[in-house]
Amino acid sequence: MATTEGGEAAAKKTGPMAMIASLAVLTLLGGGGGWYLGNMIAEKVKPAEVAAAQSKAGGEGASTGKRDEDIPRISTEESGVVQLDPITVNLAYPSENWVRVEVALLFNGPPDLTLAEAIHEDILGYMRTVSLQQIQGPRGFQFLKDDVQERVDLRSQGRVTKVLFRTFVVE
Repeated sequence: MATTEGGEAAAKKTGPMAMIASLAVLTLLGGGGGWYLGNMIAEKVKPAEVAAAQSKAGGEGASTGKRDEDIPRISTEESGVVQLDPITVNLAYPSENWVRVEVALLFNGPPDLTLAEAIHEDILGYMRTVSLQQIQGPRGFQFLKDDVQERVDLRSQGRVTKVLFRTFVVE
């Protein structure tokens, strides 16, 4: 019986030591694997950092000018789309709430900038008469779009085929 009691005491002492040793080995394996994967990924990131440094070396104005040329614009003579200036007005009720709308007009043929300005003024005047309850929810927004489209159709006499809502924010 003495041997079993001594064997259990030895097992109790080696249990925590074995656990600490295995935890240390697993930590080293995890750290080594993370270091290896980090070096693999860092090689792919370095060329992007070098390209960014080269674009900054070319000058701020040169990089922004090139980016403007690369980005296609929605409002061009060829597409017949005119983007109107943002409309920011307070609502009729409650008057503390503001609405900001950015709209683009799709012309049937060449765009007419004077007509676009008149339509901009019409939309601005209409948005001042709208209450928050009228434009709440998806159904209210659809009614707003329909009303604006109807006003544009009346003003343009068919020259504007579609009103494109780019942004719509109520604050």
